[in-house]
Amino acid sequence: MSLSRVNSSAATLTKNRTEESIVPTSGMCVTCVDGCIGMCEIGKSAYRGHEVIYPQPFGVITTAGEKTYPVDYSHFNIMGTAVGAHGLPEDSDRAIFPAVDLGVRLGHDKGIKFRYPWIIPGIGSTNVAKNNWEGIAIGSALAGTGLTIGENVVGMDPEAVIKDGHVVDTVDLKNRVRLYKENQRDGYGAIIVQANIEDTRLGTQEYAIEKLGVSIVELKWGQGAKDIGGEVKIRDLGKAQLLHKRGYIVLPNPTDPHVIKAFERGAFKEFERHSRVGMVSEEGFASRVAELRKAGAKYVFLKTGAYRPIDLARAVKWSSKYGIDLLTVDGAGGGTGMSPWRMMNEWGVPPVELHSMLYDYLEMLRKRGEKVPDVAVAGGFTFEDQIFKGLAMGAPYVKLVGMARAPIAAAMVGKTIGRAIAEGQLPVYVERFGSNRDDIFVTSADLRKDLGDLAFERLPTGAIGLYTYYERLAQGLRQLMAGSRKFGCSHIARSDIAALTKEAADLSGITYIMDVDHEEAKALMNG
Repeated sequence: MSLSRVNSSAATLTKNRTEESIVPTSGMCVTCVDGCIGMCEIGKSAYRGHEVIYPQPFGVITTAGEKTYPVDYSHFNIMGTAVGAHGLPEDSDRAIFPAVDLGVRLGHDKGIKFRYPWIIPGIGSTNVAKNNWEGIAIGSALAGTGLTIGENVVGMDPEAVIKDGHVVDTVDLKNRVRLYKENQRDGYGAIIVQANIEDTRLGTQEYAIEKLGVSIVELKWGQGAKDIGGEVKIRDLGKAQLLHKRGYIVLPNPTDPHVIKAFERGAFKEFERHSRVGMVSEEGFASRVAELRKAGAKYVFLKTGAYRPIDLARAVKWSSKYGIDLLTVDGAGGGTGMSPWRMMNEWGVPPVELHSMLYDYLEMLRKRGEKVPDVAVAGGFTFEDQIFKGLAMGAPYVKLVGMARAPIAAAMVGKTIGRAIAEGQLPVYVERFGSNRDDIFVTSADLRKDLGDLAFERLPTGAIGLYTYYERLAQGLRQLMAGSRKFGCSHIARSDIAALTKEAADLSGITYIMDVDHEEAKALMNG
C-alpha cells in the first residue's frame, strides 16, 4: 500500500479523471487519455508550471501533508489506573478532574508561566495569519498561553520604516505585540518574536526588545512543513518590487520589464517571495544568542524543524550549552502558509520518530550531568489526547505542545460566526444554539463575568472562538490526566502511554501494551 497520495489533492486543486482506478506508485490514471483537459497535477503543471508546486488558494488556507506515516501518535494509547493520585491527596472528594493543574512554568528562572501546556509556535507573514491575528492574539492572551510572531512580519510590512538596512518603526509588528499585551491577564502567557536571516539583518528582534518591550525572542532554524525559507504569494506589483528592494528573493523578477508586461496583461497573477536558507554554525549560534541577551532579551528560544538527526542533535546540544530557555522541535507534515506541497509530504523526520530521537538525546544530556533545556514538541497536534501523548512521549523534559493549524481554524470559525451573526445569515447548524454570541459561544457567560460587559462586547468573535476551543482542550486534558491519576503536568510520565504495535514500541521505547505492568501483575497473581 502506498503511504503517499500522488498527483491529485484538494491542496493543489487537482483530481484524477478515473478516480477509482489510479496507479498507486505514480498517482496517474490507469488509462491516461489523449484529449484529457488535465485535471490532475501533471496536467495542471503542463499549463501552470511552478504555480502547482504550492497549495492553493493562497492566503485563505492552512495546509498539512496527506502522507500516512508508518507510526503516528494514534499508535499509542493512554493508560489509566484505579489507584493512587499524583499531585493531590488520595481522596475522592479532592482528586477530581476539575482540580487538575494544567499550569506550566519554563525558562532559566521559571519566570514564564502558562495556564495551559501549549503554545502557537510561529505564524508570520502569511495572509491567513495576518487576517486572523486579532482573534489569535487576543484569544491566546486571554487564555494565558504563548504566541510566537513568526518570520518576515517586518519585511512584509509596506509601512515599516527601514533606514540603513535596519528597522526603526513598524505598523504590523507593533500592532501584533500590542494586541497580545493589552489582553494579557495576571502575567500568564507570553508573546515571542521570531527571526530568520532577513529579520536578523533588519534588526527585527533588537527593535522588538528596545521599542516594543518584548522580553522573549526566538531563533529560527526551520519548521516541520519545509526545509527551505518562508514563502508567500504577492498579488501587487508595487509590493513585489518593494520586497525585491528590501533584499528578498522575488520570482519572477518584478523589476524586469518583460515580467512587468506579462504581469500587467494577466499572464500570471502572483509573484513568489522567498526567504533564504540558514547556514547554521556553532560559533554563529553562540554569537547571536549573546547578542540578543546583550540587547536586553530576558529569554531566548530556538525553533527547529524535521531535519536529519544530526541537526536535531546540534539543536539539543547547543540549547544546553548556550542556555536556550525553550527548544521547539517540529515534526514533518504540517504548515500554516505556503509550503511546497510535495516537500510537505515527502521530506523530513515524522513527529513520532523525531520526538523519540529528541527524548534519547535529552536523556544523554541528563546522564552526562549537562543542563537539559525546556522543550516543546509540534507536528500535527489538535486535541487533548494528542497533547497528553506528546507530553508523555517526552516526559519529563517536554513542557509544551506546539499547535498552529488548529488554533487558526478555531479563530477563523469564530470570526466567520461573528460575521454571520452581523449579517443575520447564520446556518442552521449554528443557529440551533442561538442567534447571538452569548448563546452560541459556550464560554460567553464566564468571559462576560470576568471581563465586564463592555470589554466582552468589544471582543472579536475570532478571539472567543479560540478561547472556547482552548477551554475544551483544557477540560478534556484534565479528564485524561485525572484518569491516569496525574493531577499536574509535571507528573505525566512515559509510562502513562503504551504502544499498540511492536513497531511503535521498538521505535519509541514506549512499552508495548501487552508488556505493560506484566511483572507486577504476575507477582500480584502469584502472591
